[in-house]
Amino acid sequence: MSLIDRDIINCRALVIDSNPTSRSILSGQLRDFGVGTVVQCNRAQDARRHLEVREFDVVLCEQYFDDGKVSGQDLLDDLRKSQLLPYSTVFVMVTGEATYSRVAEAAESALDSYLLKPHTASSLAERLRQARHRKRVLRTIFEAIEQQDFDQAARLCMQRFASRSEYWLFAARIGAELLLRLGKHDAAKRLYEAVTAERAVPWAKLGIARAEIDEGNLPRATRTLESLICEQPSYADAYDVMGRVQVEQGNLMEALETYRSASDLTPNSIARLQKCGMLAFYVGDREMAAKLLERAALIGIKSKTFDFQSLVLLAFTRFQQRDTKGLQRCVDDLAGALERVPESTRLQRFAAIARVLNLMLARQVGQVVAELKTMAKSVREPHFDVEAACNLLALVAQLTAAELNLPDADSWVETLALRFCTSKGVSELLASASLAHAPHSDLVRQCHARITTLAEQSLNHSLNGDPRAAVKSLLVHAGKTNNTKLMDMAKRVLARHAGTIADAASLAEMADTMLQRFGASTGVPPLGRAGVRDSGGLSLRTDATTVAAPAAALPSVSAEPVEA
Repeated sequence: MSLIDRDIINCRALVIDSNPTSRSILSGQLRDFGVGTVVQCNRAQDARRHLEVREFDVVLCEQYFDDGKVSGQDLLDDLRKSQLLPYSTVFVMVTGEATYSRVAEAAESALDSYLLKPHTASSLAERLRQARHRKRVLRTIFEAIEQQDFDQAARLCMQRFASRSEYWLFAARIGAELLLRLGKHDAAKRLYEAVTAERAVPWAKLGIARAEIDEGNLPRATRTLESLICEQPSYADAYDVMGRVQVEQGNLMEALETYRSASDLTPNSIARLQKCGMLAFYVGDREMAAKLLERAALIGIKSKTFDFQSLVLLAFTRFQQRDTKGLQRCVDDLAGALERVPESTRLQRFAAIARVLNLMLARQVGQVVAELKTMAKSVREPHFDVEAACNLLALVAQLTAAELNLPDADSWVETLALRFCTSKGVSELLASASLAHAPHSDLVRQCHARITTLAEQSLNHSLNGDPRAAVKSLLVHAGKTNNTKLMDMAKRVLARHAGTIADAASLAEMADTMLQRFGASTGVPPLGRAGVRDSGGLSLRTDATTVAAPAAALPSVSAEPVEA
């Protein structure tokens, strides 16, 4: 058989199939096409590890595996969310499922191609030829992205869309995603709407909802998502984004049901198992949380898509169950992760939480109190974030419920709540983290009300004609609490009344300094490192050094590859 293209001899391919006969046939066909190196593996888990540490030009992946634990779709979904597939990689899903919904799901996620079985060598060659041709046609866009020139990449995409040049629809999707990442929400929404007017593709309607969320219009986004889910009930990404909206609105129980729907559609997705398990923990369903988080750890602990926050919450459930061995496993796994990335502040916090729970179960009360006091010293530090606050609140509540006398507990809870109660969604997460001791959960909600009252009292100065007094009051309260909501409000008042405030520049500098110190540590924390913000998004891989990876990324390959 003739070569697919002149560069194919330099390519590296990965074939993932649990059936040795099928795997051998696919590998042989690739070699006949001229592919220089072919690597084989029989499990999705092994393939994930290969892809975490090596790049491949072509990936042929079976949709369903004999063990039934993880599907090719699950693998692709996790790779996409963790940005492990470069633009140059052609990913082809091989499936015997000919129904529209399954084929569309594979094509939608892969953005390259799918191959229905039984197939001929010529049909596979044609799929690969078309996919590689598209990569070449859009090369300038991909190169601009890899060089982090996102404005140029977006312009090239919009030009291709406007002229309806070859692969204009694919370019439109990339361009809209870039516009969202650049904060140009209106432009992204217009592009998504233009695509929807021409083609009724689910990702475009989902993009409209994501743009509406970034604009702060959650009610409109909710209506868009409800319509999309009604039209496409098996579109898992739509549930992810709906869950994100519900979390930000503080509707945690509704969000849990929504995330469960997404997880049910993709039962072996590590990211969705963790997201659902974490939220189950926060709403107080520790049994469900333990089940989901344990499964996520079982199938994904060695994957880059695994978030070790899952082990922290799992440690809490083991402590509550008095499961000494289970808790010790969490301690050991976190200690092992920290050994690999010893500089990770995030992992240091995780390991400390699990260690304290273990000490408490062993009745080492003196050491527990000493470690808690050490943790409490960092609650005002700029790097202490919402996730750390949730974990510390959960720890203090759990230990207080276990009848440990902590005289400073209320003070710690109050300090954390006054700093991080910046929205209804965040406040509900903080209160839910404290559920083990109801008075602490109540105190968090009281602090949320106090921040709201302080903001209203400060803004009354502006309503009464003295915007400078409003800004000063907001900044004073912000300085005492480190609450970024108050800092943001001060900035907004300054922007509106800058012309009437004589020292507006110095006040703005004060607000900016506060936000630079504390602004990155607030907001609804991601439920799993895949993130809430990126739900439903197209993964835009840039240079490997700039991609935000989990602090505890542990790349490994469990078996040597079989190479031609």
